[in-house]
Amino acid sequence: MDILISGASVAGPSLALWLQRYGHQVTVVEKAPALRGGGYAVDFRGRVHLETLARMGLRDALEARATHMGDIAIVDAAGERVSAIPAAIFSGDLEVLRGDLAEVLYAATGEHVEYQFGDTIAAIEQDGGGVDVTFTHAPPHRFDLVVGADGVHSGVRRLMFGDHAAHRRPLGVYGGVFTMPGTLGLHRCGVMYSEPNRSVSVMSPHGGDQIVSMTFAEPGLEFDYRDVEQQRRIVAERFAGVGWRTPELLEAMGQAADFWFDSTTQIHLDRWSRGRVVLLGDAGYAGGPGGNGTGLAVVGAHVLAAELDAARGDHEVAFRRYEQLMRPYVATCQQQADGSPDFLVPSTRKKIAQRNRFFKTIRYLPPARHLFRHLATRTATAFDLPDYPAPAVLRVA
Repeated sequence: MDILISGASVAGPSLALWLQRYGHQVTVVEKAPALRGGGYAVDFRGRVHLETLARMGLRDALEARATHMGDIAIVDAAGERVSAIPAAIFSGDLEVLRGDLAEVLYAATGEHVEYQFGDTIAAIEQDGGGVDVTFTHAPPHRFDLVVGADGVHSGVRRLMFGDHAAHRRPLGVYGGVFTMPGTLGLHRCGVMYSEPNRSVSVMSPHGGDQIVSMTFAEPGLEFDYRDVEQQRRIVAERFAGVGWRTPELLEAMGQAADFWFDSTTQIHLDRWSRGRVVLLGDAGYAGGPGGNGTGLAVVGAHVLAAELDAARGDHEVAFRRYEQLMRPYVATCQQQADGSPDFLVPSTRKKIAQRNRFFKTIRYLPPARHLFRHLATRTATAFDLPDYPAPAVLRVA
């Protein structure tokens, strides 16, 4: 089939990898002018995620780019360590920078998949035989299927399911992320500082530059997700007067070319497909922090492509089976993410102290290493990955 995927972050290229191996013709359209590099760290946890990466043939390439992060020290306003978050909980089994993951996926698909950067889908019209897509720049084209893998702010979801507030469930937490020159002397480790409803994290996965995350809780905040300067002002205002080394981090934020900001939002839909159009990853079921979003993207891509093959191209059967398999897994992951605000941005100094004591205490509970692993993987492994046969057409770039 001739299949269009919207979005070239993680879910889209992961699906493209599988579809081209099954012999389909695949186009990926991406609004960014080029592949996005850098960015925050993402992780994979437990046997389900790691087995999926192995089946994709990417595990070794990603292991070579792993951050191998150590613990995240929790400090007070004077910079004194008061507790630490174990790496096993924070970084999972395999952690890489989002940009590194994108590069590995692109390298594995670029030879057999057409990437259409700097463009978006403007309109979608479908009938029983196919989908007519109008692009912002490229000429119109008719596809057999269209997949929306374009994130929380999915244009495909808006076009096919409407822009309804009921689809989005904000968790009331917002975050800005950017890279700056290393000033804290970190190497494969990090530091976190918290005040009520505010947290600052600085990590240096590979030494040198450090990745800064500034997270705050404020239910109901409205902002334009396309207006970067407005987002910088929001972060600067919310963190004005926050202690530790926050002022110098705010100054660096103003110069950061890779600044990114968004809300933590879950996506909840009654169904993930409409006719010949289907949603994948955050576009259809964003989990939020701690919701295994990257793992859900690659697992969902594997299941969707394999079910299309098993159904011999009958998209109605494949989409139904994909949703039946993935929905319970998604629900489990989203439920875990519901508690993320208490961990990321405790609302009172008492709750900050309770969080810090928890991480300080569990280190002394026997056997701590097994407890850390259980906490890190309990939802990520809550899925029985089907034993799909290998693609009949196996092409590896």
